Amino acid sequence: MPLRRKSENFVDRITLERIDRDIFTGSCHAGAPQRAFGGQVAAQSLVAAGLTVDDPARMVHSLHGYFLRPGRTSDPIVYLVDRPRDGGSFSTRRVKAVQYGETIFTMSASFAIHDEGPEHQFVVPQVPGPETLPKLPLELDSDHHLHDAESPDERLLDLRFVELDSEMPPMYGQPQRVAWVRTRHPLPDDQRVQACALTYFSDLSLVGTALATHGGREQNDDLMLASIDHAMWFHGPFRADEWLLFVQTSPVAGGGHGLTSGIFYTQDGRLVATAAQEVLMRRKRTKH
Repeated sequence: MPLRRKSENFVDRITLERIDRDIFTGSCHAGAPQRAFGGQVAAQSLVAAGLTVDDPARMVHSLHGYFLRPGRTSDPIVYLVDRPRDGGSFSTRRVKAVQYGETIFTMSASFAIHDEGPEHQFVVPQVPGPETLPKLPLELDSDHHLHDAESPDERLLDLRFVELDSEMPPMYGQPQRVAWVRTRHPLPDDQRVQACALTYFSDLSLVGTALATHGGREQNDDLMLASIDHAMWFHGPFRADEWLLFVQTSPVAGGGHGLTSGIFYTQDGRLVATAAQEVLMRRKRTKH
């Protein structure tokens, strides 16, 4: 099914309709052919969770999700939210994304007030700024191996890869990919909306990162590829409609699985979020 073209606004990609107190519904555009894009399902799940947290001072600081079944792009997705706890400073939510009675994705998310404490972070890598890099049509399967099946509408997102061969060697022998990303249109100031947009971004290219050291998708067309689980931690405020540097690594692969992670930096060098994902990357089984 082709990408939905009904809107030019990224916010519409993560907007849900409220059906009941803790029940919401939404629709998703294509990721893999005839499958909903996983980053959008995760982002909408986080939207649903956030809509049940009444205290605006409680921002999401972590989420953990599992992709259980492929979602369909032709049918709405129902999001069911459970409220395990609202404590003095933390709120915990569980979300089930359901189609036709089957759970396709589950998420646990935690929201908390901002507290003071010790601070440290990795230093941001020195790479060319986004304005110096060419715009890549997101549907192209370039040397970065961003597959068209996972690409969002390029009218809504701007994604620019850094050429690591000439600009930055791999760290400690790990495969690494670096890209600048942002929405093309302004987003609301609400930090929860910004976090949901970043959750969407975080699923764009981690599968390709797991394959980068093995020649990319073009040399691995005999593999079954899918996101198994996804986790994020949010460390500080940011804007997803301003440039963010997504630094990605894959420390290990084996047993048909590959582990990937990514760190998001603002242009002024603040480390604001971390993502991790396990990827299914096993040989396709022939039927007898």
